[in-house]
Amino acid sequence: MDDRKWASEILDKVTCKMKAVVSRNAHKVPYITTDGIYDNRDGDDISWWTNGFWGGVLWEMNILTGDSFYADLEYELEEKMDRNLMSADSLSHDNGFMWLLTSVYHYKRYGNRSSLNRSLLAANNLAGRFNPNGCFIRAWNDNGVDDCRGWAIIDCMMNLPLLYWASEETKDPRFRNVAIKHADRVIESFIRPDGSVCHIVEFDPETGERIRSYGGQGYGHGSSWTRGQAWAIYGFALSYIHTGKEAYLDTAKKVADYFIASIPSSYLIPADFRQPEDVSLEDTTAASIAACGLLEIYRISNEKKYYEAALGMLRTLSAKRAVWNPDIDSIIEKGTVAYHEGEHERGIIYGDYYFIEALMKIAEIQFFPW
Repeated sequence: MDDRKWASEILDKVTCKMKAVVSRNAHKVPYITTDGIYDNRDGDDISWWTNGFWGGVLWEMNILTGDSFYADLEYELEEKMDRNLMSADSLSHDNGFMWLLTSVYHYKRYGNRSSLNRSLLAANNLAGRFNPNGCFIRAWNDNGVDDCRGWAIIDCMMNLPLLYWASEETKDPRFRNVAIKHADRVIESFIRPDGSVCHIVEFDPETGERIRSYGGQGYGHGSSWTRGQAWAIYGFALSYIHTGKEAYLDTAKKVADYFIASIPSSYLIPADFRQPEDVSLEDTTAASIAACGLLEIYRISNEKKYYEAALGMLRTLSAKRAVWNPDIDSIIEKGTVAYHEGEHERGIIYGDYYFIEALMKIAEIQFFPW
């Protein structure tokens, strides 16, 4: 079957299922499933870093169906997230995930001024996390356990488009400069010679000197957390799209080549490419995110290997890991948040979001919030 037709048919199944799922969870802010049912990150958890992905799913459904029901729910989510914008302790390096998929896209599409205000508040806060001594964007706030002042994480590459957008919108180069300096430091300090990626790197917050790396959500120090690899692939591809800087495309390809070489023959992606051989732990979210990045690299370079790897993972997800029962909230099962977390292989909102986004790319349906 033609790939575009195949993707369109899978998206038809998605929209059919999501009509029931969204109706059931209409006023929730979903993150992860337990026994197939989404939790709710509203209330005290409104600052949770994944909350923007629910908005992204709602926009995807609005585009796919034309139904304003989904857009109305996205507006409601934006207003809920205003509580986060009013809490300095809650804002973080993940402002891009939270507001690119909600208010920035809303403003781009409809010119909503309240959405513009939210987006610029988030961008200013993200830029304010930049440490000029080490040229990096600080990751988490104080967590009560570790001194995080000098920590940066690979995930933040996906948040940089908020800064690129803010520069384009305000004609102020400061946002773009922060993004470029952070991306350059990531190439220098996170990307190993073989194309594998560190999750967390600690710098001296006073001098900027690189101190060490941490295993983070992967198997351990020096391992290869697959979702981190995926963040790097897509994140550097996006930085290339926004800047045209060849080093970013080269880095995206380097990490992608390592990822492709590590894909098992089953196309089922492990939680860590260097996890023990007797461990079968999967992370389907890494497959969905990587597929999006690989498809962008293919669109830019026309190198077929990137398309074929993305398609292989997406077809496998659809055939082996997708749940079409409308009584189960998530589409894709077997997502893993962190290797050493107590529970694994559950439905996770960003796994579904990126799965849908990747299918929309193959089906050639326009949606690019980054």
